[in-house]
Amino acid sequence: MVGVSDGQASGGAAPSGRPLLSLTLATLMDDVDAFSGAVYLLVPGEPVLEMAVMAGLPRTFAAPWERLGLTAPVPVAEAVRHRQLVWVSGEEDMARRYPRISVVLPYPFALAAMPVATDRAVYGAVFVTWPGTHSPELPEEKRERLMSACGRLARRLERAQEKGDPVRPEPDLLAPAPMTNPAGTLGTAEATRMVARLPYGLCALDLQGRITFVNAAGADLLGLPVSALLGTQLWASVPWLNDPVYEDRYQAALVSQRATAFVALRPPSDWLSFRFHPSASGLSLRITRARAVAREGAVAFQHGDTGTRLVSISQVLSLAGSLTEAVGVQDVVQLVADEIVPAVGGQGLVMLGSGAGRLHVLGQRGYPDPRELERFDGMSLAEHTPGTHALRTGVPAFFASQRDLARLYPDQRPAGGMAAWAYLPLIASGRPIGTWVMAYTAPHPFPADERAVLVSISGLVAQALDRARLYDAKHRLAHGLQAALLPPSLPSLPGIEAAARYLPATRGMEIGGDFYDLVPLRGGEAAAVIGDVQGHNVTAAGLMGQIRTAVRAYTTVGQPPGEVMRSTNRLLIDLGAELFASCVYLRLDPARGQVVMARAGHPPPLLRTPDGTVRVLDLAGGPLLGIDPDAVYPTTEVALPPGSLLALYTDGLVESPGVDIDDALAGCADRLAETGDAPLDEVADTLVHYSGTAEERVDDVALLLLRATKSL
Repeated sequence: MVGVSDGQASGGAAPSGRPLLSLTLATLMDDVDAFSGAVYLLVPGEPVLEMAVMAGLPRTFAAPWERLGLTAPVPVAEAVRHRQLVWVSGEEDMARRYPRISVVLPYPFALAAMPVATDRAVYGAVFVTWPGTHSPELPEEKRERLMSACGRLARRLERAQEKGDPVRPEPDLLAPAPMTNPAGTLGTAEATRMVARLPYGLCALDLQGRITFVNAAGADLLGLPVSALLGTQLWASVPWLNDPVYEDRYQAALVSQRATAFVALRPPSDWLSFRFHPSASGLSLRITRARAVAREGAVAFQHGDTGTRLVSISQVLSLAGSLTEAVGVQDVVQLVADEIVPAVGGQGLVMLGSGAGRLHVLGQRGYPDPRELERFDGMSLAEHTPGTHALRTGVPAFFASQRDLARLYPDQRPAGGMAAWAYLPLIASGRPIGTWVMAYTAPHPFPADERAVLVSISGLVAQALDRARLYDAKHRLAHGLQAALLPPSLPSLPGIEAAARYLPATRGMEIGGDFYDLVPLRGGEAAAVIGDVQGHNVTAAGLMGQIRTAVRAYTTVGQPPGEVMRSTNRLLIDLGAELFASCVYLRLDPARGQVVMARAGHPPPLLRTPDGTVRVLDLAGGPLLGIDPDAVYPTTEVALPPGSLLALYTDGLVESPGVDIDDALAGCADRLAETGDAPLDEVADTLVHYSGTAEERVDDVALLLLRATKSL
């Protein structure tokens, strides 16, 4: 049975009466043999999960995740988003799916996260962990017990809310209930005498890492009296052990429930061996003398007497990992709002950039009326405000209350009803690029350690923002060029309805070579082309523009489809670009209900007939353009009666990592069959969305739909 710790959870005092969350968590852990866990509650009115009680491990182990935005890429948030159990089988699985957690807790352990929800509402989440020796599969029996327990907890929380008595955070569960000595076992006094006679050091540590017992040999090896060690943490009381690397071994032992060891130098020349043996109640530490060894390089972090805690380092590591995933400026704002602001307890965020001597609001979150922040947009850096001062001087400013703010800035009118602020300059490569404003709805003191963490994080935010601004500028330039090379609109043609889509890749910021065009001809005919130039750079884009222009020119002078392809191929070789291109070219005759096509190494078109059947047009064709100057491109004539629909596309529509191309093409054909009678713009949007490329694309996507209408 897990006992209640002396300290209170950071979120507030436990409610009167029975501790619902603590009892539920302790019972659940016993029921599934888990050794640690936590309950999160959804913060009223906010998309934030807040840890309400933790068991089995110190809360500092989970410090980066005490407050979580619902969009955070961590198991408990994912469990809430998808309303299902999330199972992480071990260290490798954690590193693959949740690398931010793996960076901070790179230890072997298994984890299950479950939503606490009814059919009507979500109330929070629960996670529990097992040692790294747990089976990689979660047994169905345990799965059912976990979900059933969370369901019961959700119903009790629902009833409590209906009664107007919401459940609040409770004291953490850290130590086991005291046990009395059974008859016939070794008594405490005799055990102490026996341990005192041992020639090596023995220490007992609780789950917080505090020394609860040390024998004389252990105190002698550590160089401190027993009285100076009891009740302290080993790395806090012994100066030469004040190193996160050593604290990490204690942390690894508790999380993985496996023995860990390290060797440390006691100045000036004595090497000692330390070995932790963990259990659910704490750790036993054996200390012996070791042979002299040569350490491989310096310790990663040297803090001397600063007392910096590993939890601060782990928070920064976790947040740094999240910021590396930000691409554009709005990605940075979103990540800071969803993950950093909740983690440090803030409620409001304003991101201010600078340019041409003025401030610009890059983004904000948490303010009821964003229009209140408009006065900062375009403000001169010469203005006397805390935001401009932090940017000009590079010195952060912290205001614990409106009184503190009014003392230095009497004319400053707070926006959004906020009551405390941290103004943090964003400096990248020695250049001030903006100010990050953290706001709180209630007065908020800023102790020294919290200020240090916020200043450290602001450096990471600044680097991420600087990269994001550069990305956004290049992205606008690249895709503005791409858009200029594509037709601004499709012509209106008799007997033909057309729709097109072009989506740039979402990974990277380079321009692509996808293109399409629709050209009206004399006699009611039309020509259409779609293609993809190899590469993602300005060279590919320029070549794409040349090919599109050449195809249009050869079409205008009346060359037949096969000859248009041969002429374009020779031109591409003559240009000496050393790039290849795929292409499908077709000549439409709506009056005769026919289309003539030529293909050069391009994905086959899809044809939906008037009866709703879709088939892949496996056209005869030649090699990619730009390879063989003597290549021949045969043509194929296909019937195109009224009501028929042709889908021309580039490979970005059907190619995705880990997805078989045939399966993707078949799925696209099925969706075309289902929706082909809808308005053409709806069909285009559906195909793009169904392909999975609407949000995440590794390649550009071009799509051209052509439908033969019944009247000319």
